[in-house]
Amino acid sequence: MANTFALILVILTFATGIVWVIDKIRWSPARNKARQEAQATELFDEKTLSNIYSENVLIENARSLFPVIAVVFVLRSFLYEPFQIPSGSMMPTLLIGDFILVEKYSYGVKDPIWQNTLIPIGTPERGDIAVFKYPNDIRVDYIKRVIGLPGDRIVYKDKELYLIPNCGKAQCGSYKKLDTSFLEDKTFTDARSKAKGMQKVYREILGETEHQILINPGASEQVGKYLQQNDIATYKYEWVVPQGHYFMMGDNRDDSTDSRFWGFVPEKNLVGKAVATWISFEFYRDLNDFLPSWIPSAVRFERIGWIK
Repeated sequence: MANTFALILVILTFATGIVWVIDKIRWSPARNKARQEAQATELFDEKTLSNIYSENVLIENARSLFPVIAVVFVLRSFLYEPFQIPSGSMMPTLLIGDFILVEKYSYGVKDPIWQNTLIPIGTPERGDIAVFKYPNDIRVDYIKRVIGLPGDRIVYKDKELYLIPNCGKAQCGSYKKLDTSFLEDKTFTDARSKAKGMQKVYREILGETEHQILINPGASEQVGKYLQQNDIATYKYEWVVPQGHYFMMGDNRDDSTDSRFWGFVPEKNLVGKAVATWISFEFYRDLNDFLPSWIPSAVRFERIGWIK
Protein backbone atom coordinates (compact mmCIF):
# COMPACT_ATOMS: atom_id res chain seq x y z
CA MET A 1 0.00 0.00 0.00
CA ALA A 2 2.80 2.43 0.92
CA ASN A 3 4.66 1.71 -2.34
CA THR A 4 1.44 2.12 -4.34
CA PHE A 5 0.81 5.53 -2.79
CA ALA A 6 4.41 6.55 -3.43
CA LEU A 7 4.09 5.51 -7.09
CA ILE A 8 0.82 7.46 -7.47
CA LEU A 9 2.44 10.51 -5.86
CA VAL A 10 5.43 10.31 -8.22
CA ILE A 11 3.16 10.02 -11.28
CA LEU A 12 0.98 12.93 -10.16
CA THR A 13 4.01 15.10 -9.43
CA PHE A 14 5.61 14.48 -12.82
CA ALA A 15 2.32 14.73 -14.75
CA THR A 16 1.26 18.04 -13.18
CA GLY A 17 4.85 19.30 -13.37
CA ILE A 18 5.04 18.62 -17.13
CA VAL A 19 1.73 20.43 -17.68
CA TRP A 20 2.96 23.34 -15.51
CA VAL A 21 6.23 23.65 -17.51
CA ILE A 22 4.54 23.40 -20.94
CA ASP A 23 1.96 25.97 -19.87
CA LYS A 24 4.68 28.35 -18.72
CA ILE A 25 6.74 27.93 -21.90
CA ARG A 26 4.11 27.53 -24.63
CA TRP A 27 0.41 27.62 -23.80
CA SER A 28 0.28 30.66 -21.53
CA PRO A 29 2.39 32.89 -23.89
CA ALA A 30 0.20 31.78 -26.83
CA ARG A 31 -2.98 32.73 -24.95
CA ASN A 32 -1.57 36.10 -23.95
CA LYS A 33 -0.41 36.84 -27.51
CA ALA A 34 -3.83 35.96 -28.94
CA ARG A 35 -5.55 38.20 -26.39
CA GLN A 36 -3.21 41.09 -27.15
CA GLU A 37 -3.83 40.76 -30.91
CA ALA A 38 -7.58 40.61 -30.42
CA GLN A 39 -7.50 43.52 -27.98
CA ALA A 40 -5.61 45.60 -30.54
CA THR A 41 -8.60 45.36 -32.88
CA GLU A 42 -10.74 46.98 -30.17
CA LEU A 43 -13.57 44.57 -31.02
CA PHE A 44 -13.69 42.84 -27.62
CA ASP A 45 -13.59 44.00 -24.02
CA GLU A 46 -11.55 42.27 -21.26
CA LYS A 47 -14.43 40.06 -20.09
CA THR A 48 -15.15 38.81 -23.60
CA LEU A 49 -11.46 38.17 -24.25
CA SER A 50 -11.08 36.13 -21.06
CA ASN A 51 -14.02 33.95 -22.10
CA ILE A 52 -12.78 33.45 -25.67
CA TYR A 53 -9.19 32.66 -24.72
CA SER A 54 -9.81 30.94 -21.38
CA GLU A 55 -7.44 28.12 -20.46
CA ASN A 56 -8.50 24.47 -20.35
CA VAL A 57 -9.95 23.36 -17.00
CA LEU A 58 -7.56 20.40 -16.77
CA ILE A 59 -4.56 22.62 -17.46
CA GLU A 60 -5.74 25.15 -14.88
CA ASN A 61 -6.21 22.45 -12.20
CA ALA A 62 -2.88 20.76 -12.97
CA ARG A 63 -1.07 24.11 -12.80
CA SER A 64 -2.69 24.90 -9.45
CA LEU A 65 -2.09 21.45 -7.94
CA PHE A 66 1.54 21.05 -8.98
CA PRO A 67 3.13 23.22 -6.24
CA VAL A 68 1.06 21.50 -3.54
CA ILE A 69 1.75 17.99 -4.82
CA ALA A 70 5.45 18.79 -5.27
CA VAL A 71 5.78 19.95 -1.65
CA VAL A 72 3.98 16.82 -0.39
CA PHE A 73 6.19 14.65 -2.59
CA VAL A 74 9.43 16.15 -1.27
CA LEU A 75 8.31 16.09 2.37
CA ARG A 76 6.96 12.53 2.29
CA SER A 77 9.65 10.98 0.10
CA PHE A 78 12.81 12.54 1.51
CA LEU A 79 12.10 14.27 4.84
CA TYR A 80 9.24 13.03 7.04
CA GLU A 81 6.43 10.52 6.55
CA PRO A 82 3.48 9.93 8.90
CA PHE A 83 2.68 6.41 10.12
CA GLN A 84 0.00 4.95 12.38
CA ILE A 85 0.81 2.30 14.99
CA PRO A 86 -1.55 -0.63 14.24
CA SER A 87 -0.48 -3.14 16.91
CA GLY A 88 0.84 -3.41 20.45
CA SER A 89 4.22 -4.92 19.55
CA MET A 90 6.09 -1.76 20.60
CA MET A 91 4.29 -1.23 23.91
CA PRO A 92 4.90 0.54 26.25
CA THR A 93 6.96 2.87 24.01
CA LEU A 94 4.34 3.10 21.25
CA LEU A 95 0.66 2.34 21.68
CA ILE A 96 -2.13 1.46 19.28
CA GLY A 97 -3.52 4.76 18.07
CA ASP A 98 -0.22 6.65 18.11
CA PHE A 99 0.45 8.62 14.94
CA ILE A 100 4.17 9.11 14.46
CA LEU A 101 6.60 10.94 12.20
CA VAL A 102 9.42 8.99 10.58
CA GLU A 103 12.59 10.79 9.57
CA LYS A 104 13.22 9.45 6.08
CA TYR A 105 16.79 10.74 5.61
CA SER A 106 18.24 9.27 8.84
CA TYR A 107 19.46 6.17 7.00
CA GLY A 108 20.22 7.88 3.69
CA VAL A 109 18.22 9.66 1.02
CA LYS A 110 16.47 7.00 -1.07
CA ASP A 111 14.33 7.04 -4.17
CA PRO A 112 10.65 6.66 -3.21
CA ILE A 113 9.86 3.66 -5.42
CA TRP A 114 12.76 1.17 -5.39
CA GLN A 115 14.36 2.41 -2.15
CA ASN A 116 17.82 2.63 -3.67
CA THR A 117 20.15 4.88 -1.67
CA LEU A 118 20.87 8.10 -3.54
CA ILE A 119 22.83 9.94 -0.84
CA PRO A 120 24.30 7.92 2.08
CA ILE A 121 23.87 9.91 5.29
CA GLY A 122 23.77 7.54 8.25
CA THR A 123 23.12 4.01 9.44
CA PRO A 124 20.96 2.63 12.27
CA GLU A 125 22.29 2.60 15.80
CA ARG A 126 21.42 0.17 18.57
CA GLY A 127 18.26 1.38 20.24
CA ASP A 128 16.80 3.22 17.24
CA ILE A 129 13.12 2.70 16.53
CA ALA A 130 13.09 1.98 12.81
CA VAL A 131 10.37 1.62 10.18
CA PHE A 132 11.22 -0.89 7.45
CA LYS A 133 9.74 -3.02 4.71
CA TYR A 134 8.83 -6.45 6.04
CA PRO A 135 11.39 -8.81 4.41
CA ASN A 136 8.75 -11.44 3.58
CA ASP A 137 6.38 -8.90 1.98
CA ILE A 138 7.87 -5.50 1.11
CA ARG A 139 4.38 -4.06 0.61
CA VAL A 140 3.99 -4.06 4.40
CA ASP A 141 5.69 -1.57 6.74
CA TYR A 142 6.92 -2.78 10.15
CA ILE A 143 8.21 -0.82 13.12
CA LYS A 144 10.60 -2.34 15.67
CA ARG A 145 13.66 -1.42 17.74
CA VAL A 146 17.15 -2.00 16.33
CA ILE A 147 18.78 -4.60 18.58
CA GLY A 148 21.62 -6.02 16.50
CA LEU A 149 23.95 -4.38 13.99
CA PRO A 150 25.87 -6.26 11.27
CA GLY A 151 28.26 -8.74 12.88
CA ASP A 152 26.58 -8.75 16.32
CA ARG A 153 25.99 -12.06 18.09
CA ILE A 154 22.68 -12.06 20.00
CA VAL A 155 21.04 -14.33 22.55
CA TYR A 156 17.47 -14.05 23.85
CA LYS A 157 16.94 -16.64 26.58
CA ASP A 158 14.60 -16.79 29.58
CA LYS A 159 13.26 -13.38 28.51
CA GLU A 160 16.65 -11.76 28.90
CA LEU A 161 18.72 -10.21 26.12
CA TYR A 162 22.49 -10.74 25.69
CA LEU A 163 24.85 -9.67 22.93
CA ILE A 164 28.47 -9.50 21.81
CA PRO A 165 28.93 -6.45 19.57
CA ASN A 166 30.62 -6.99 16.20
CA CYS A 167 31.46 -10.62 16.88
CA GLY A 168 30.63 -12.22 13.55
CA LYS A 169 30.88 -15.98 13.10
CA ALA A 170 33.87 -16.40 15.43
CA GLN A 171 33.66 -17.18 19.12
CA CYS A 172 34.23 -13.84 20.80
CA GLY A 173 34.14 -14.50 24.51
CA SER A 174 31.31 -14.20 26.98
CA TYR A 175 28.01 -12.49 26.32
CA LYS A 176 27.08 -9.25 28.01
CA LYS A 177 23.62 -9.08 29.52
CA LEU A 178 21.87 -5.83 28.79
CA ASP A 179 21.38 -3.52 31.76
CA THR A 180 17.74 -3.94 32.82
CA SER A 181 15.86 -3.05 35.98
CA PHE A 182 12.26 -3.53 37.08
CA LEU A 183 10.13 -0.37 37.09
CA GLU A 184 6.51 -1.28 37.79
CA ASP A 185 3.57 -3.58 37.28
CA LYS A 186 1.14 -2.01 34.84
CA THR A 187 -2.32 -2.89 33.57
CA PHE A 188 -3.12 -2.19 29.93
CA THR A 189 -6.77 -1.80 28.96
CA ASP A 190 -6.58 -1.06 25.23
CA ALA A 191 -9.28 -3.33 23.78
CA ARG A 192 -7.40 -3.81 20.49
CA SER A 193 -4.15 -4.99 22.09
CA LYS A 194 -3.30 -8.53 23.13
CA ALA A 195 -1.31 -7.18 26.08
CA LYS A 196 -4.19 -7.23 28.55
CA GLY A 197 -4.04 -7.52 32.29
CA MET A 198 -0.98 -7.06 34.48
CA GLN A 199 2.40 -6.75 32.75
CA LYS A 200 5.88 -5.99 34.05
CA VAL A 201 7.64 -2.88 32.80
CA TYR A 202 11.45 -2.85 32.78
CA ARG A 203 14.02 -0.19 31.99
CA GLU A 204 16.54 -1.37 29.41
CA ILE A 205 19.75 0.29 28.23
CA LEU A 206 20.81 -0.55 24.69
CA GLY A 207 23.86 1.30 23.49
CA GLU A 208 23.23 4.95 24.35
CA THR A 209 19.46 4.48 24.40
CA GLU A 210 17.45 4.03 27.57
CA HIS A 211 13.92 2.78 27.01
CA GLN A 212 11.16 0.66 28.51
CA ILE A 213 10.21 -2.89 27.61
CA LEU A 214 7.16 -4.96 28.49
CA ILE A 215 7.32 -8.53 29.80
CA ASN A 216 4.36 -10.86 30.31
CA PRO A 217 5.35 -13.23 33.15
CA GLY A 218 2.67 -15.75 32.18
CA ALA A 219 3.63 -16.04 28.51
CA SER A 220 5.89 -18.89 27.45
CA GLU A 221 8.81 -18.38 25.07
CA GLN A 222 8.18 -19.80 21.60
CA VAL A 223 11.71 -21.06 21.10
CA GLY A 224 10.50 -23.76 18.72
CA LYS A 225 9.41 -21.05 16.27
CA TYR A 226 12.67 -19.10 16.39
CA LEU A 227 14.69 -18.66 13.19
CA GLN A 228 17.55 -21.12 12.80
CA GLN A 229 20.70 -20.13 10.87
CA ASN A 230 21.83 -23.19 8.95
CA ASP A 231 25.25 -21.79 8.03
CA ILE A 232 26.27 -21.01 11.62
CA ALA A 233 26.51 -23.30 14.65
CA THR A 234 24.23 -21.56 17.14
CA TYR A 235 21.71 -22.46 19.81
CA LYS A 236 17.98 -22.13 19.09
CA TYR A 237 17.93 -18.80 20.92
CA GLU A 238 21.11 -17.39 19.33
CA TRP A 239 21.69 -15.41 16.14
CA VAL A 240 24.59 -13.78 14.26
CA VAL A 241 23.57 -10.73 12.23
CA PRO A 242 24.84 -10.94 8.60
CA GLN A 243 26.64 -8.02 7.01
CA GLY A 244 24.26 -5.47 5.52
CA HIS A 245 21.41 -6.62 7.81
CA TYR A 246 19.85 -5.70 11.16
CA PHE A 247 18.17 -7.61 13.99
CA MET A 248 14.86 -6.06 15.11
CA MET A 249 12.70 -6.71 18.17
CA GLY A 250 9.54 -5.19 19.59
CA ASP A 251 9.58 -3.62 23.06
CA ASN A 252 6.57 -5.81 23.92
CA ARG A 253 8.81 -8.87 24.02
CA ASP A 254 6.06 -11.50 24.46
CA ASP A 255 3.73 -10.05 21.83
CA SER A 256 6.00 -9.17 18.93
CA THR A 257 6.65 -11.11 15.74
CA ASP A 258 10.14 -9.92 14.89
CA SER A 259 13.63 -11.00 13.83
CA ARG A 260 13.55 -13.86 16.32
CA PHE A 261 10.94 -15.51 14.09
CA TRP A 262 11.35 -14.28 10.50
CA GLY A 263 14.97 -13.18 10.31
CA PHE A 264 17.04 -10.13 9.52
CA VAL A 265 16.18 -6.83 7.84
CA PRO A 266 18.30 -5.90 4.79
CA GLU A 267 19.66 -2.36 4.80
CA LYS A 268 17.74 -1.68 1.58
CA ASN A 269 14.43 -2.27 3.41
CA LEU A 270 14.99 0.54 5.92
CA VAL A 271 12.49 3.37 5.56
CA GLY A 272 13.53 5.71 8.36
CA LYS A 273 13.77 6.45 12.06
CA ALA A 274 10.69 7.13 14.22
CA VAL A 275 11.30 10.47 15.94
CA ALA A 276 8.03 11.92 17.26
CA THR A 277 4.38 11.27 18.06
CA TRP A 278 2.24 14.06 16.61
CA ILE A 279 -1.15 12.80 17.86
CA SER A 280 -2.42 9.81 19.82
CA PHE A 281 -5.94 8.38 20.07
CA GLU A 282 -7.34 6.04 22.69
CA PHE A 283 -9.67 3.27 21.46
CA TYR A 284 -10.80 1.79 24.77
CA ARG A 285 -14.39 0.50 24.83
CA ASP A 286 -16.41 -0.78 27.76
CA LEU A 287 -19.31 -3.21 27.44
CA ASN A 288 -21.92 -0.45 27.35
CA ASP A 289 -20.26 1.59 24.62
CA PHE A 290 -22.29 1.57 21.39
CA LEU A 291 -19.64 3.24 19.21
CA PRO A 292 -17.62 1.09 16.74
CA SER A 293 -14.08 0.18 17.75
CA TRP A 294 -12.44 2.32 15.06
CA ILE A 295 -13.82 5.58 16.49
CA PRO A 296 -11.43 7.13 19.07
CA SER A 297 -12.70 7.37 22.63
CA ALA A 298 -10.17 10.04 23.68
CA VAL A 299 -7.08 11.98 22.66
CA ARG A 300 -3.90 11.21 24.63
CA PHE A 301 -2.29 14.66 24.61
CA GLU A 302 0.37 13.54 27.10
CA ARG A 303 1.87 11.22 24.48
CA ILE A 304 2.57 13.99 21.96
CA GLY A 305 6.29 14.69 21.69
CA TRP A 306 9.66 13.13 20.90
CA ILE A 307 10.04 9.34 20.94
CA LYS A 308 12.73 7.75 23.13
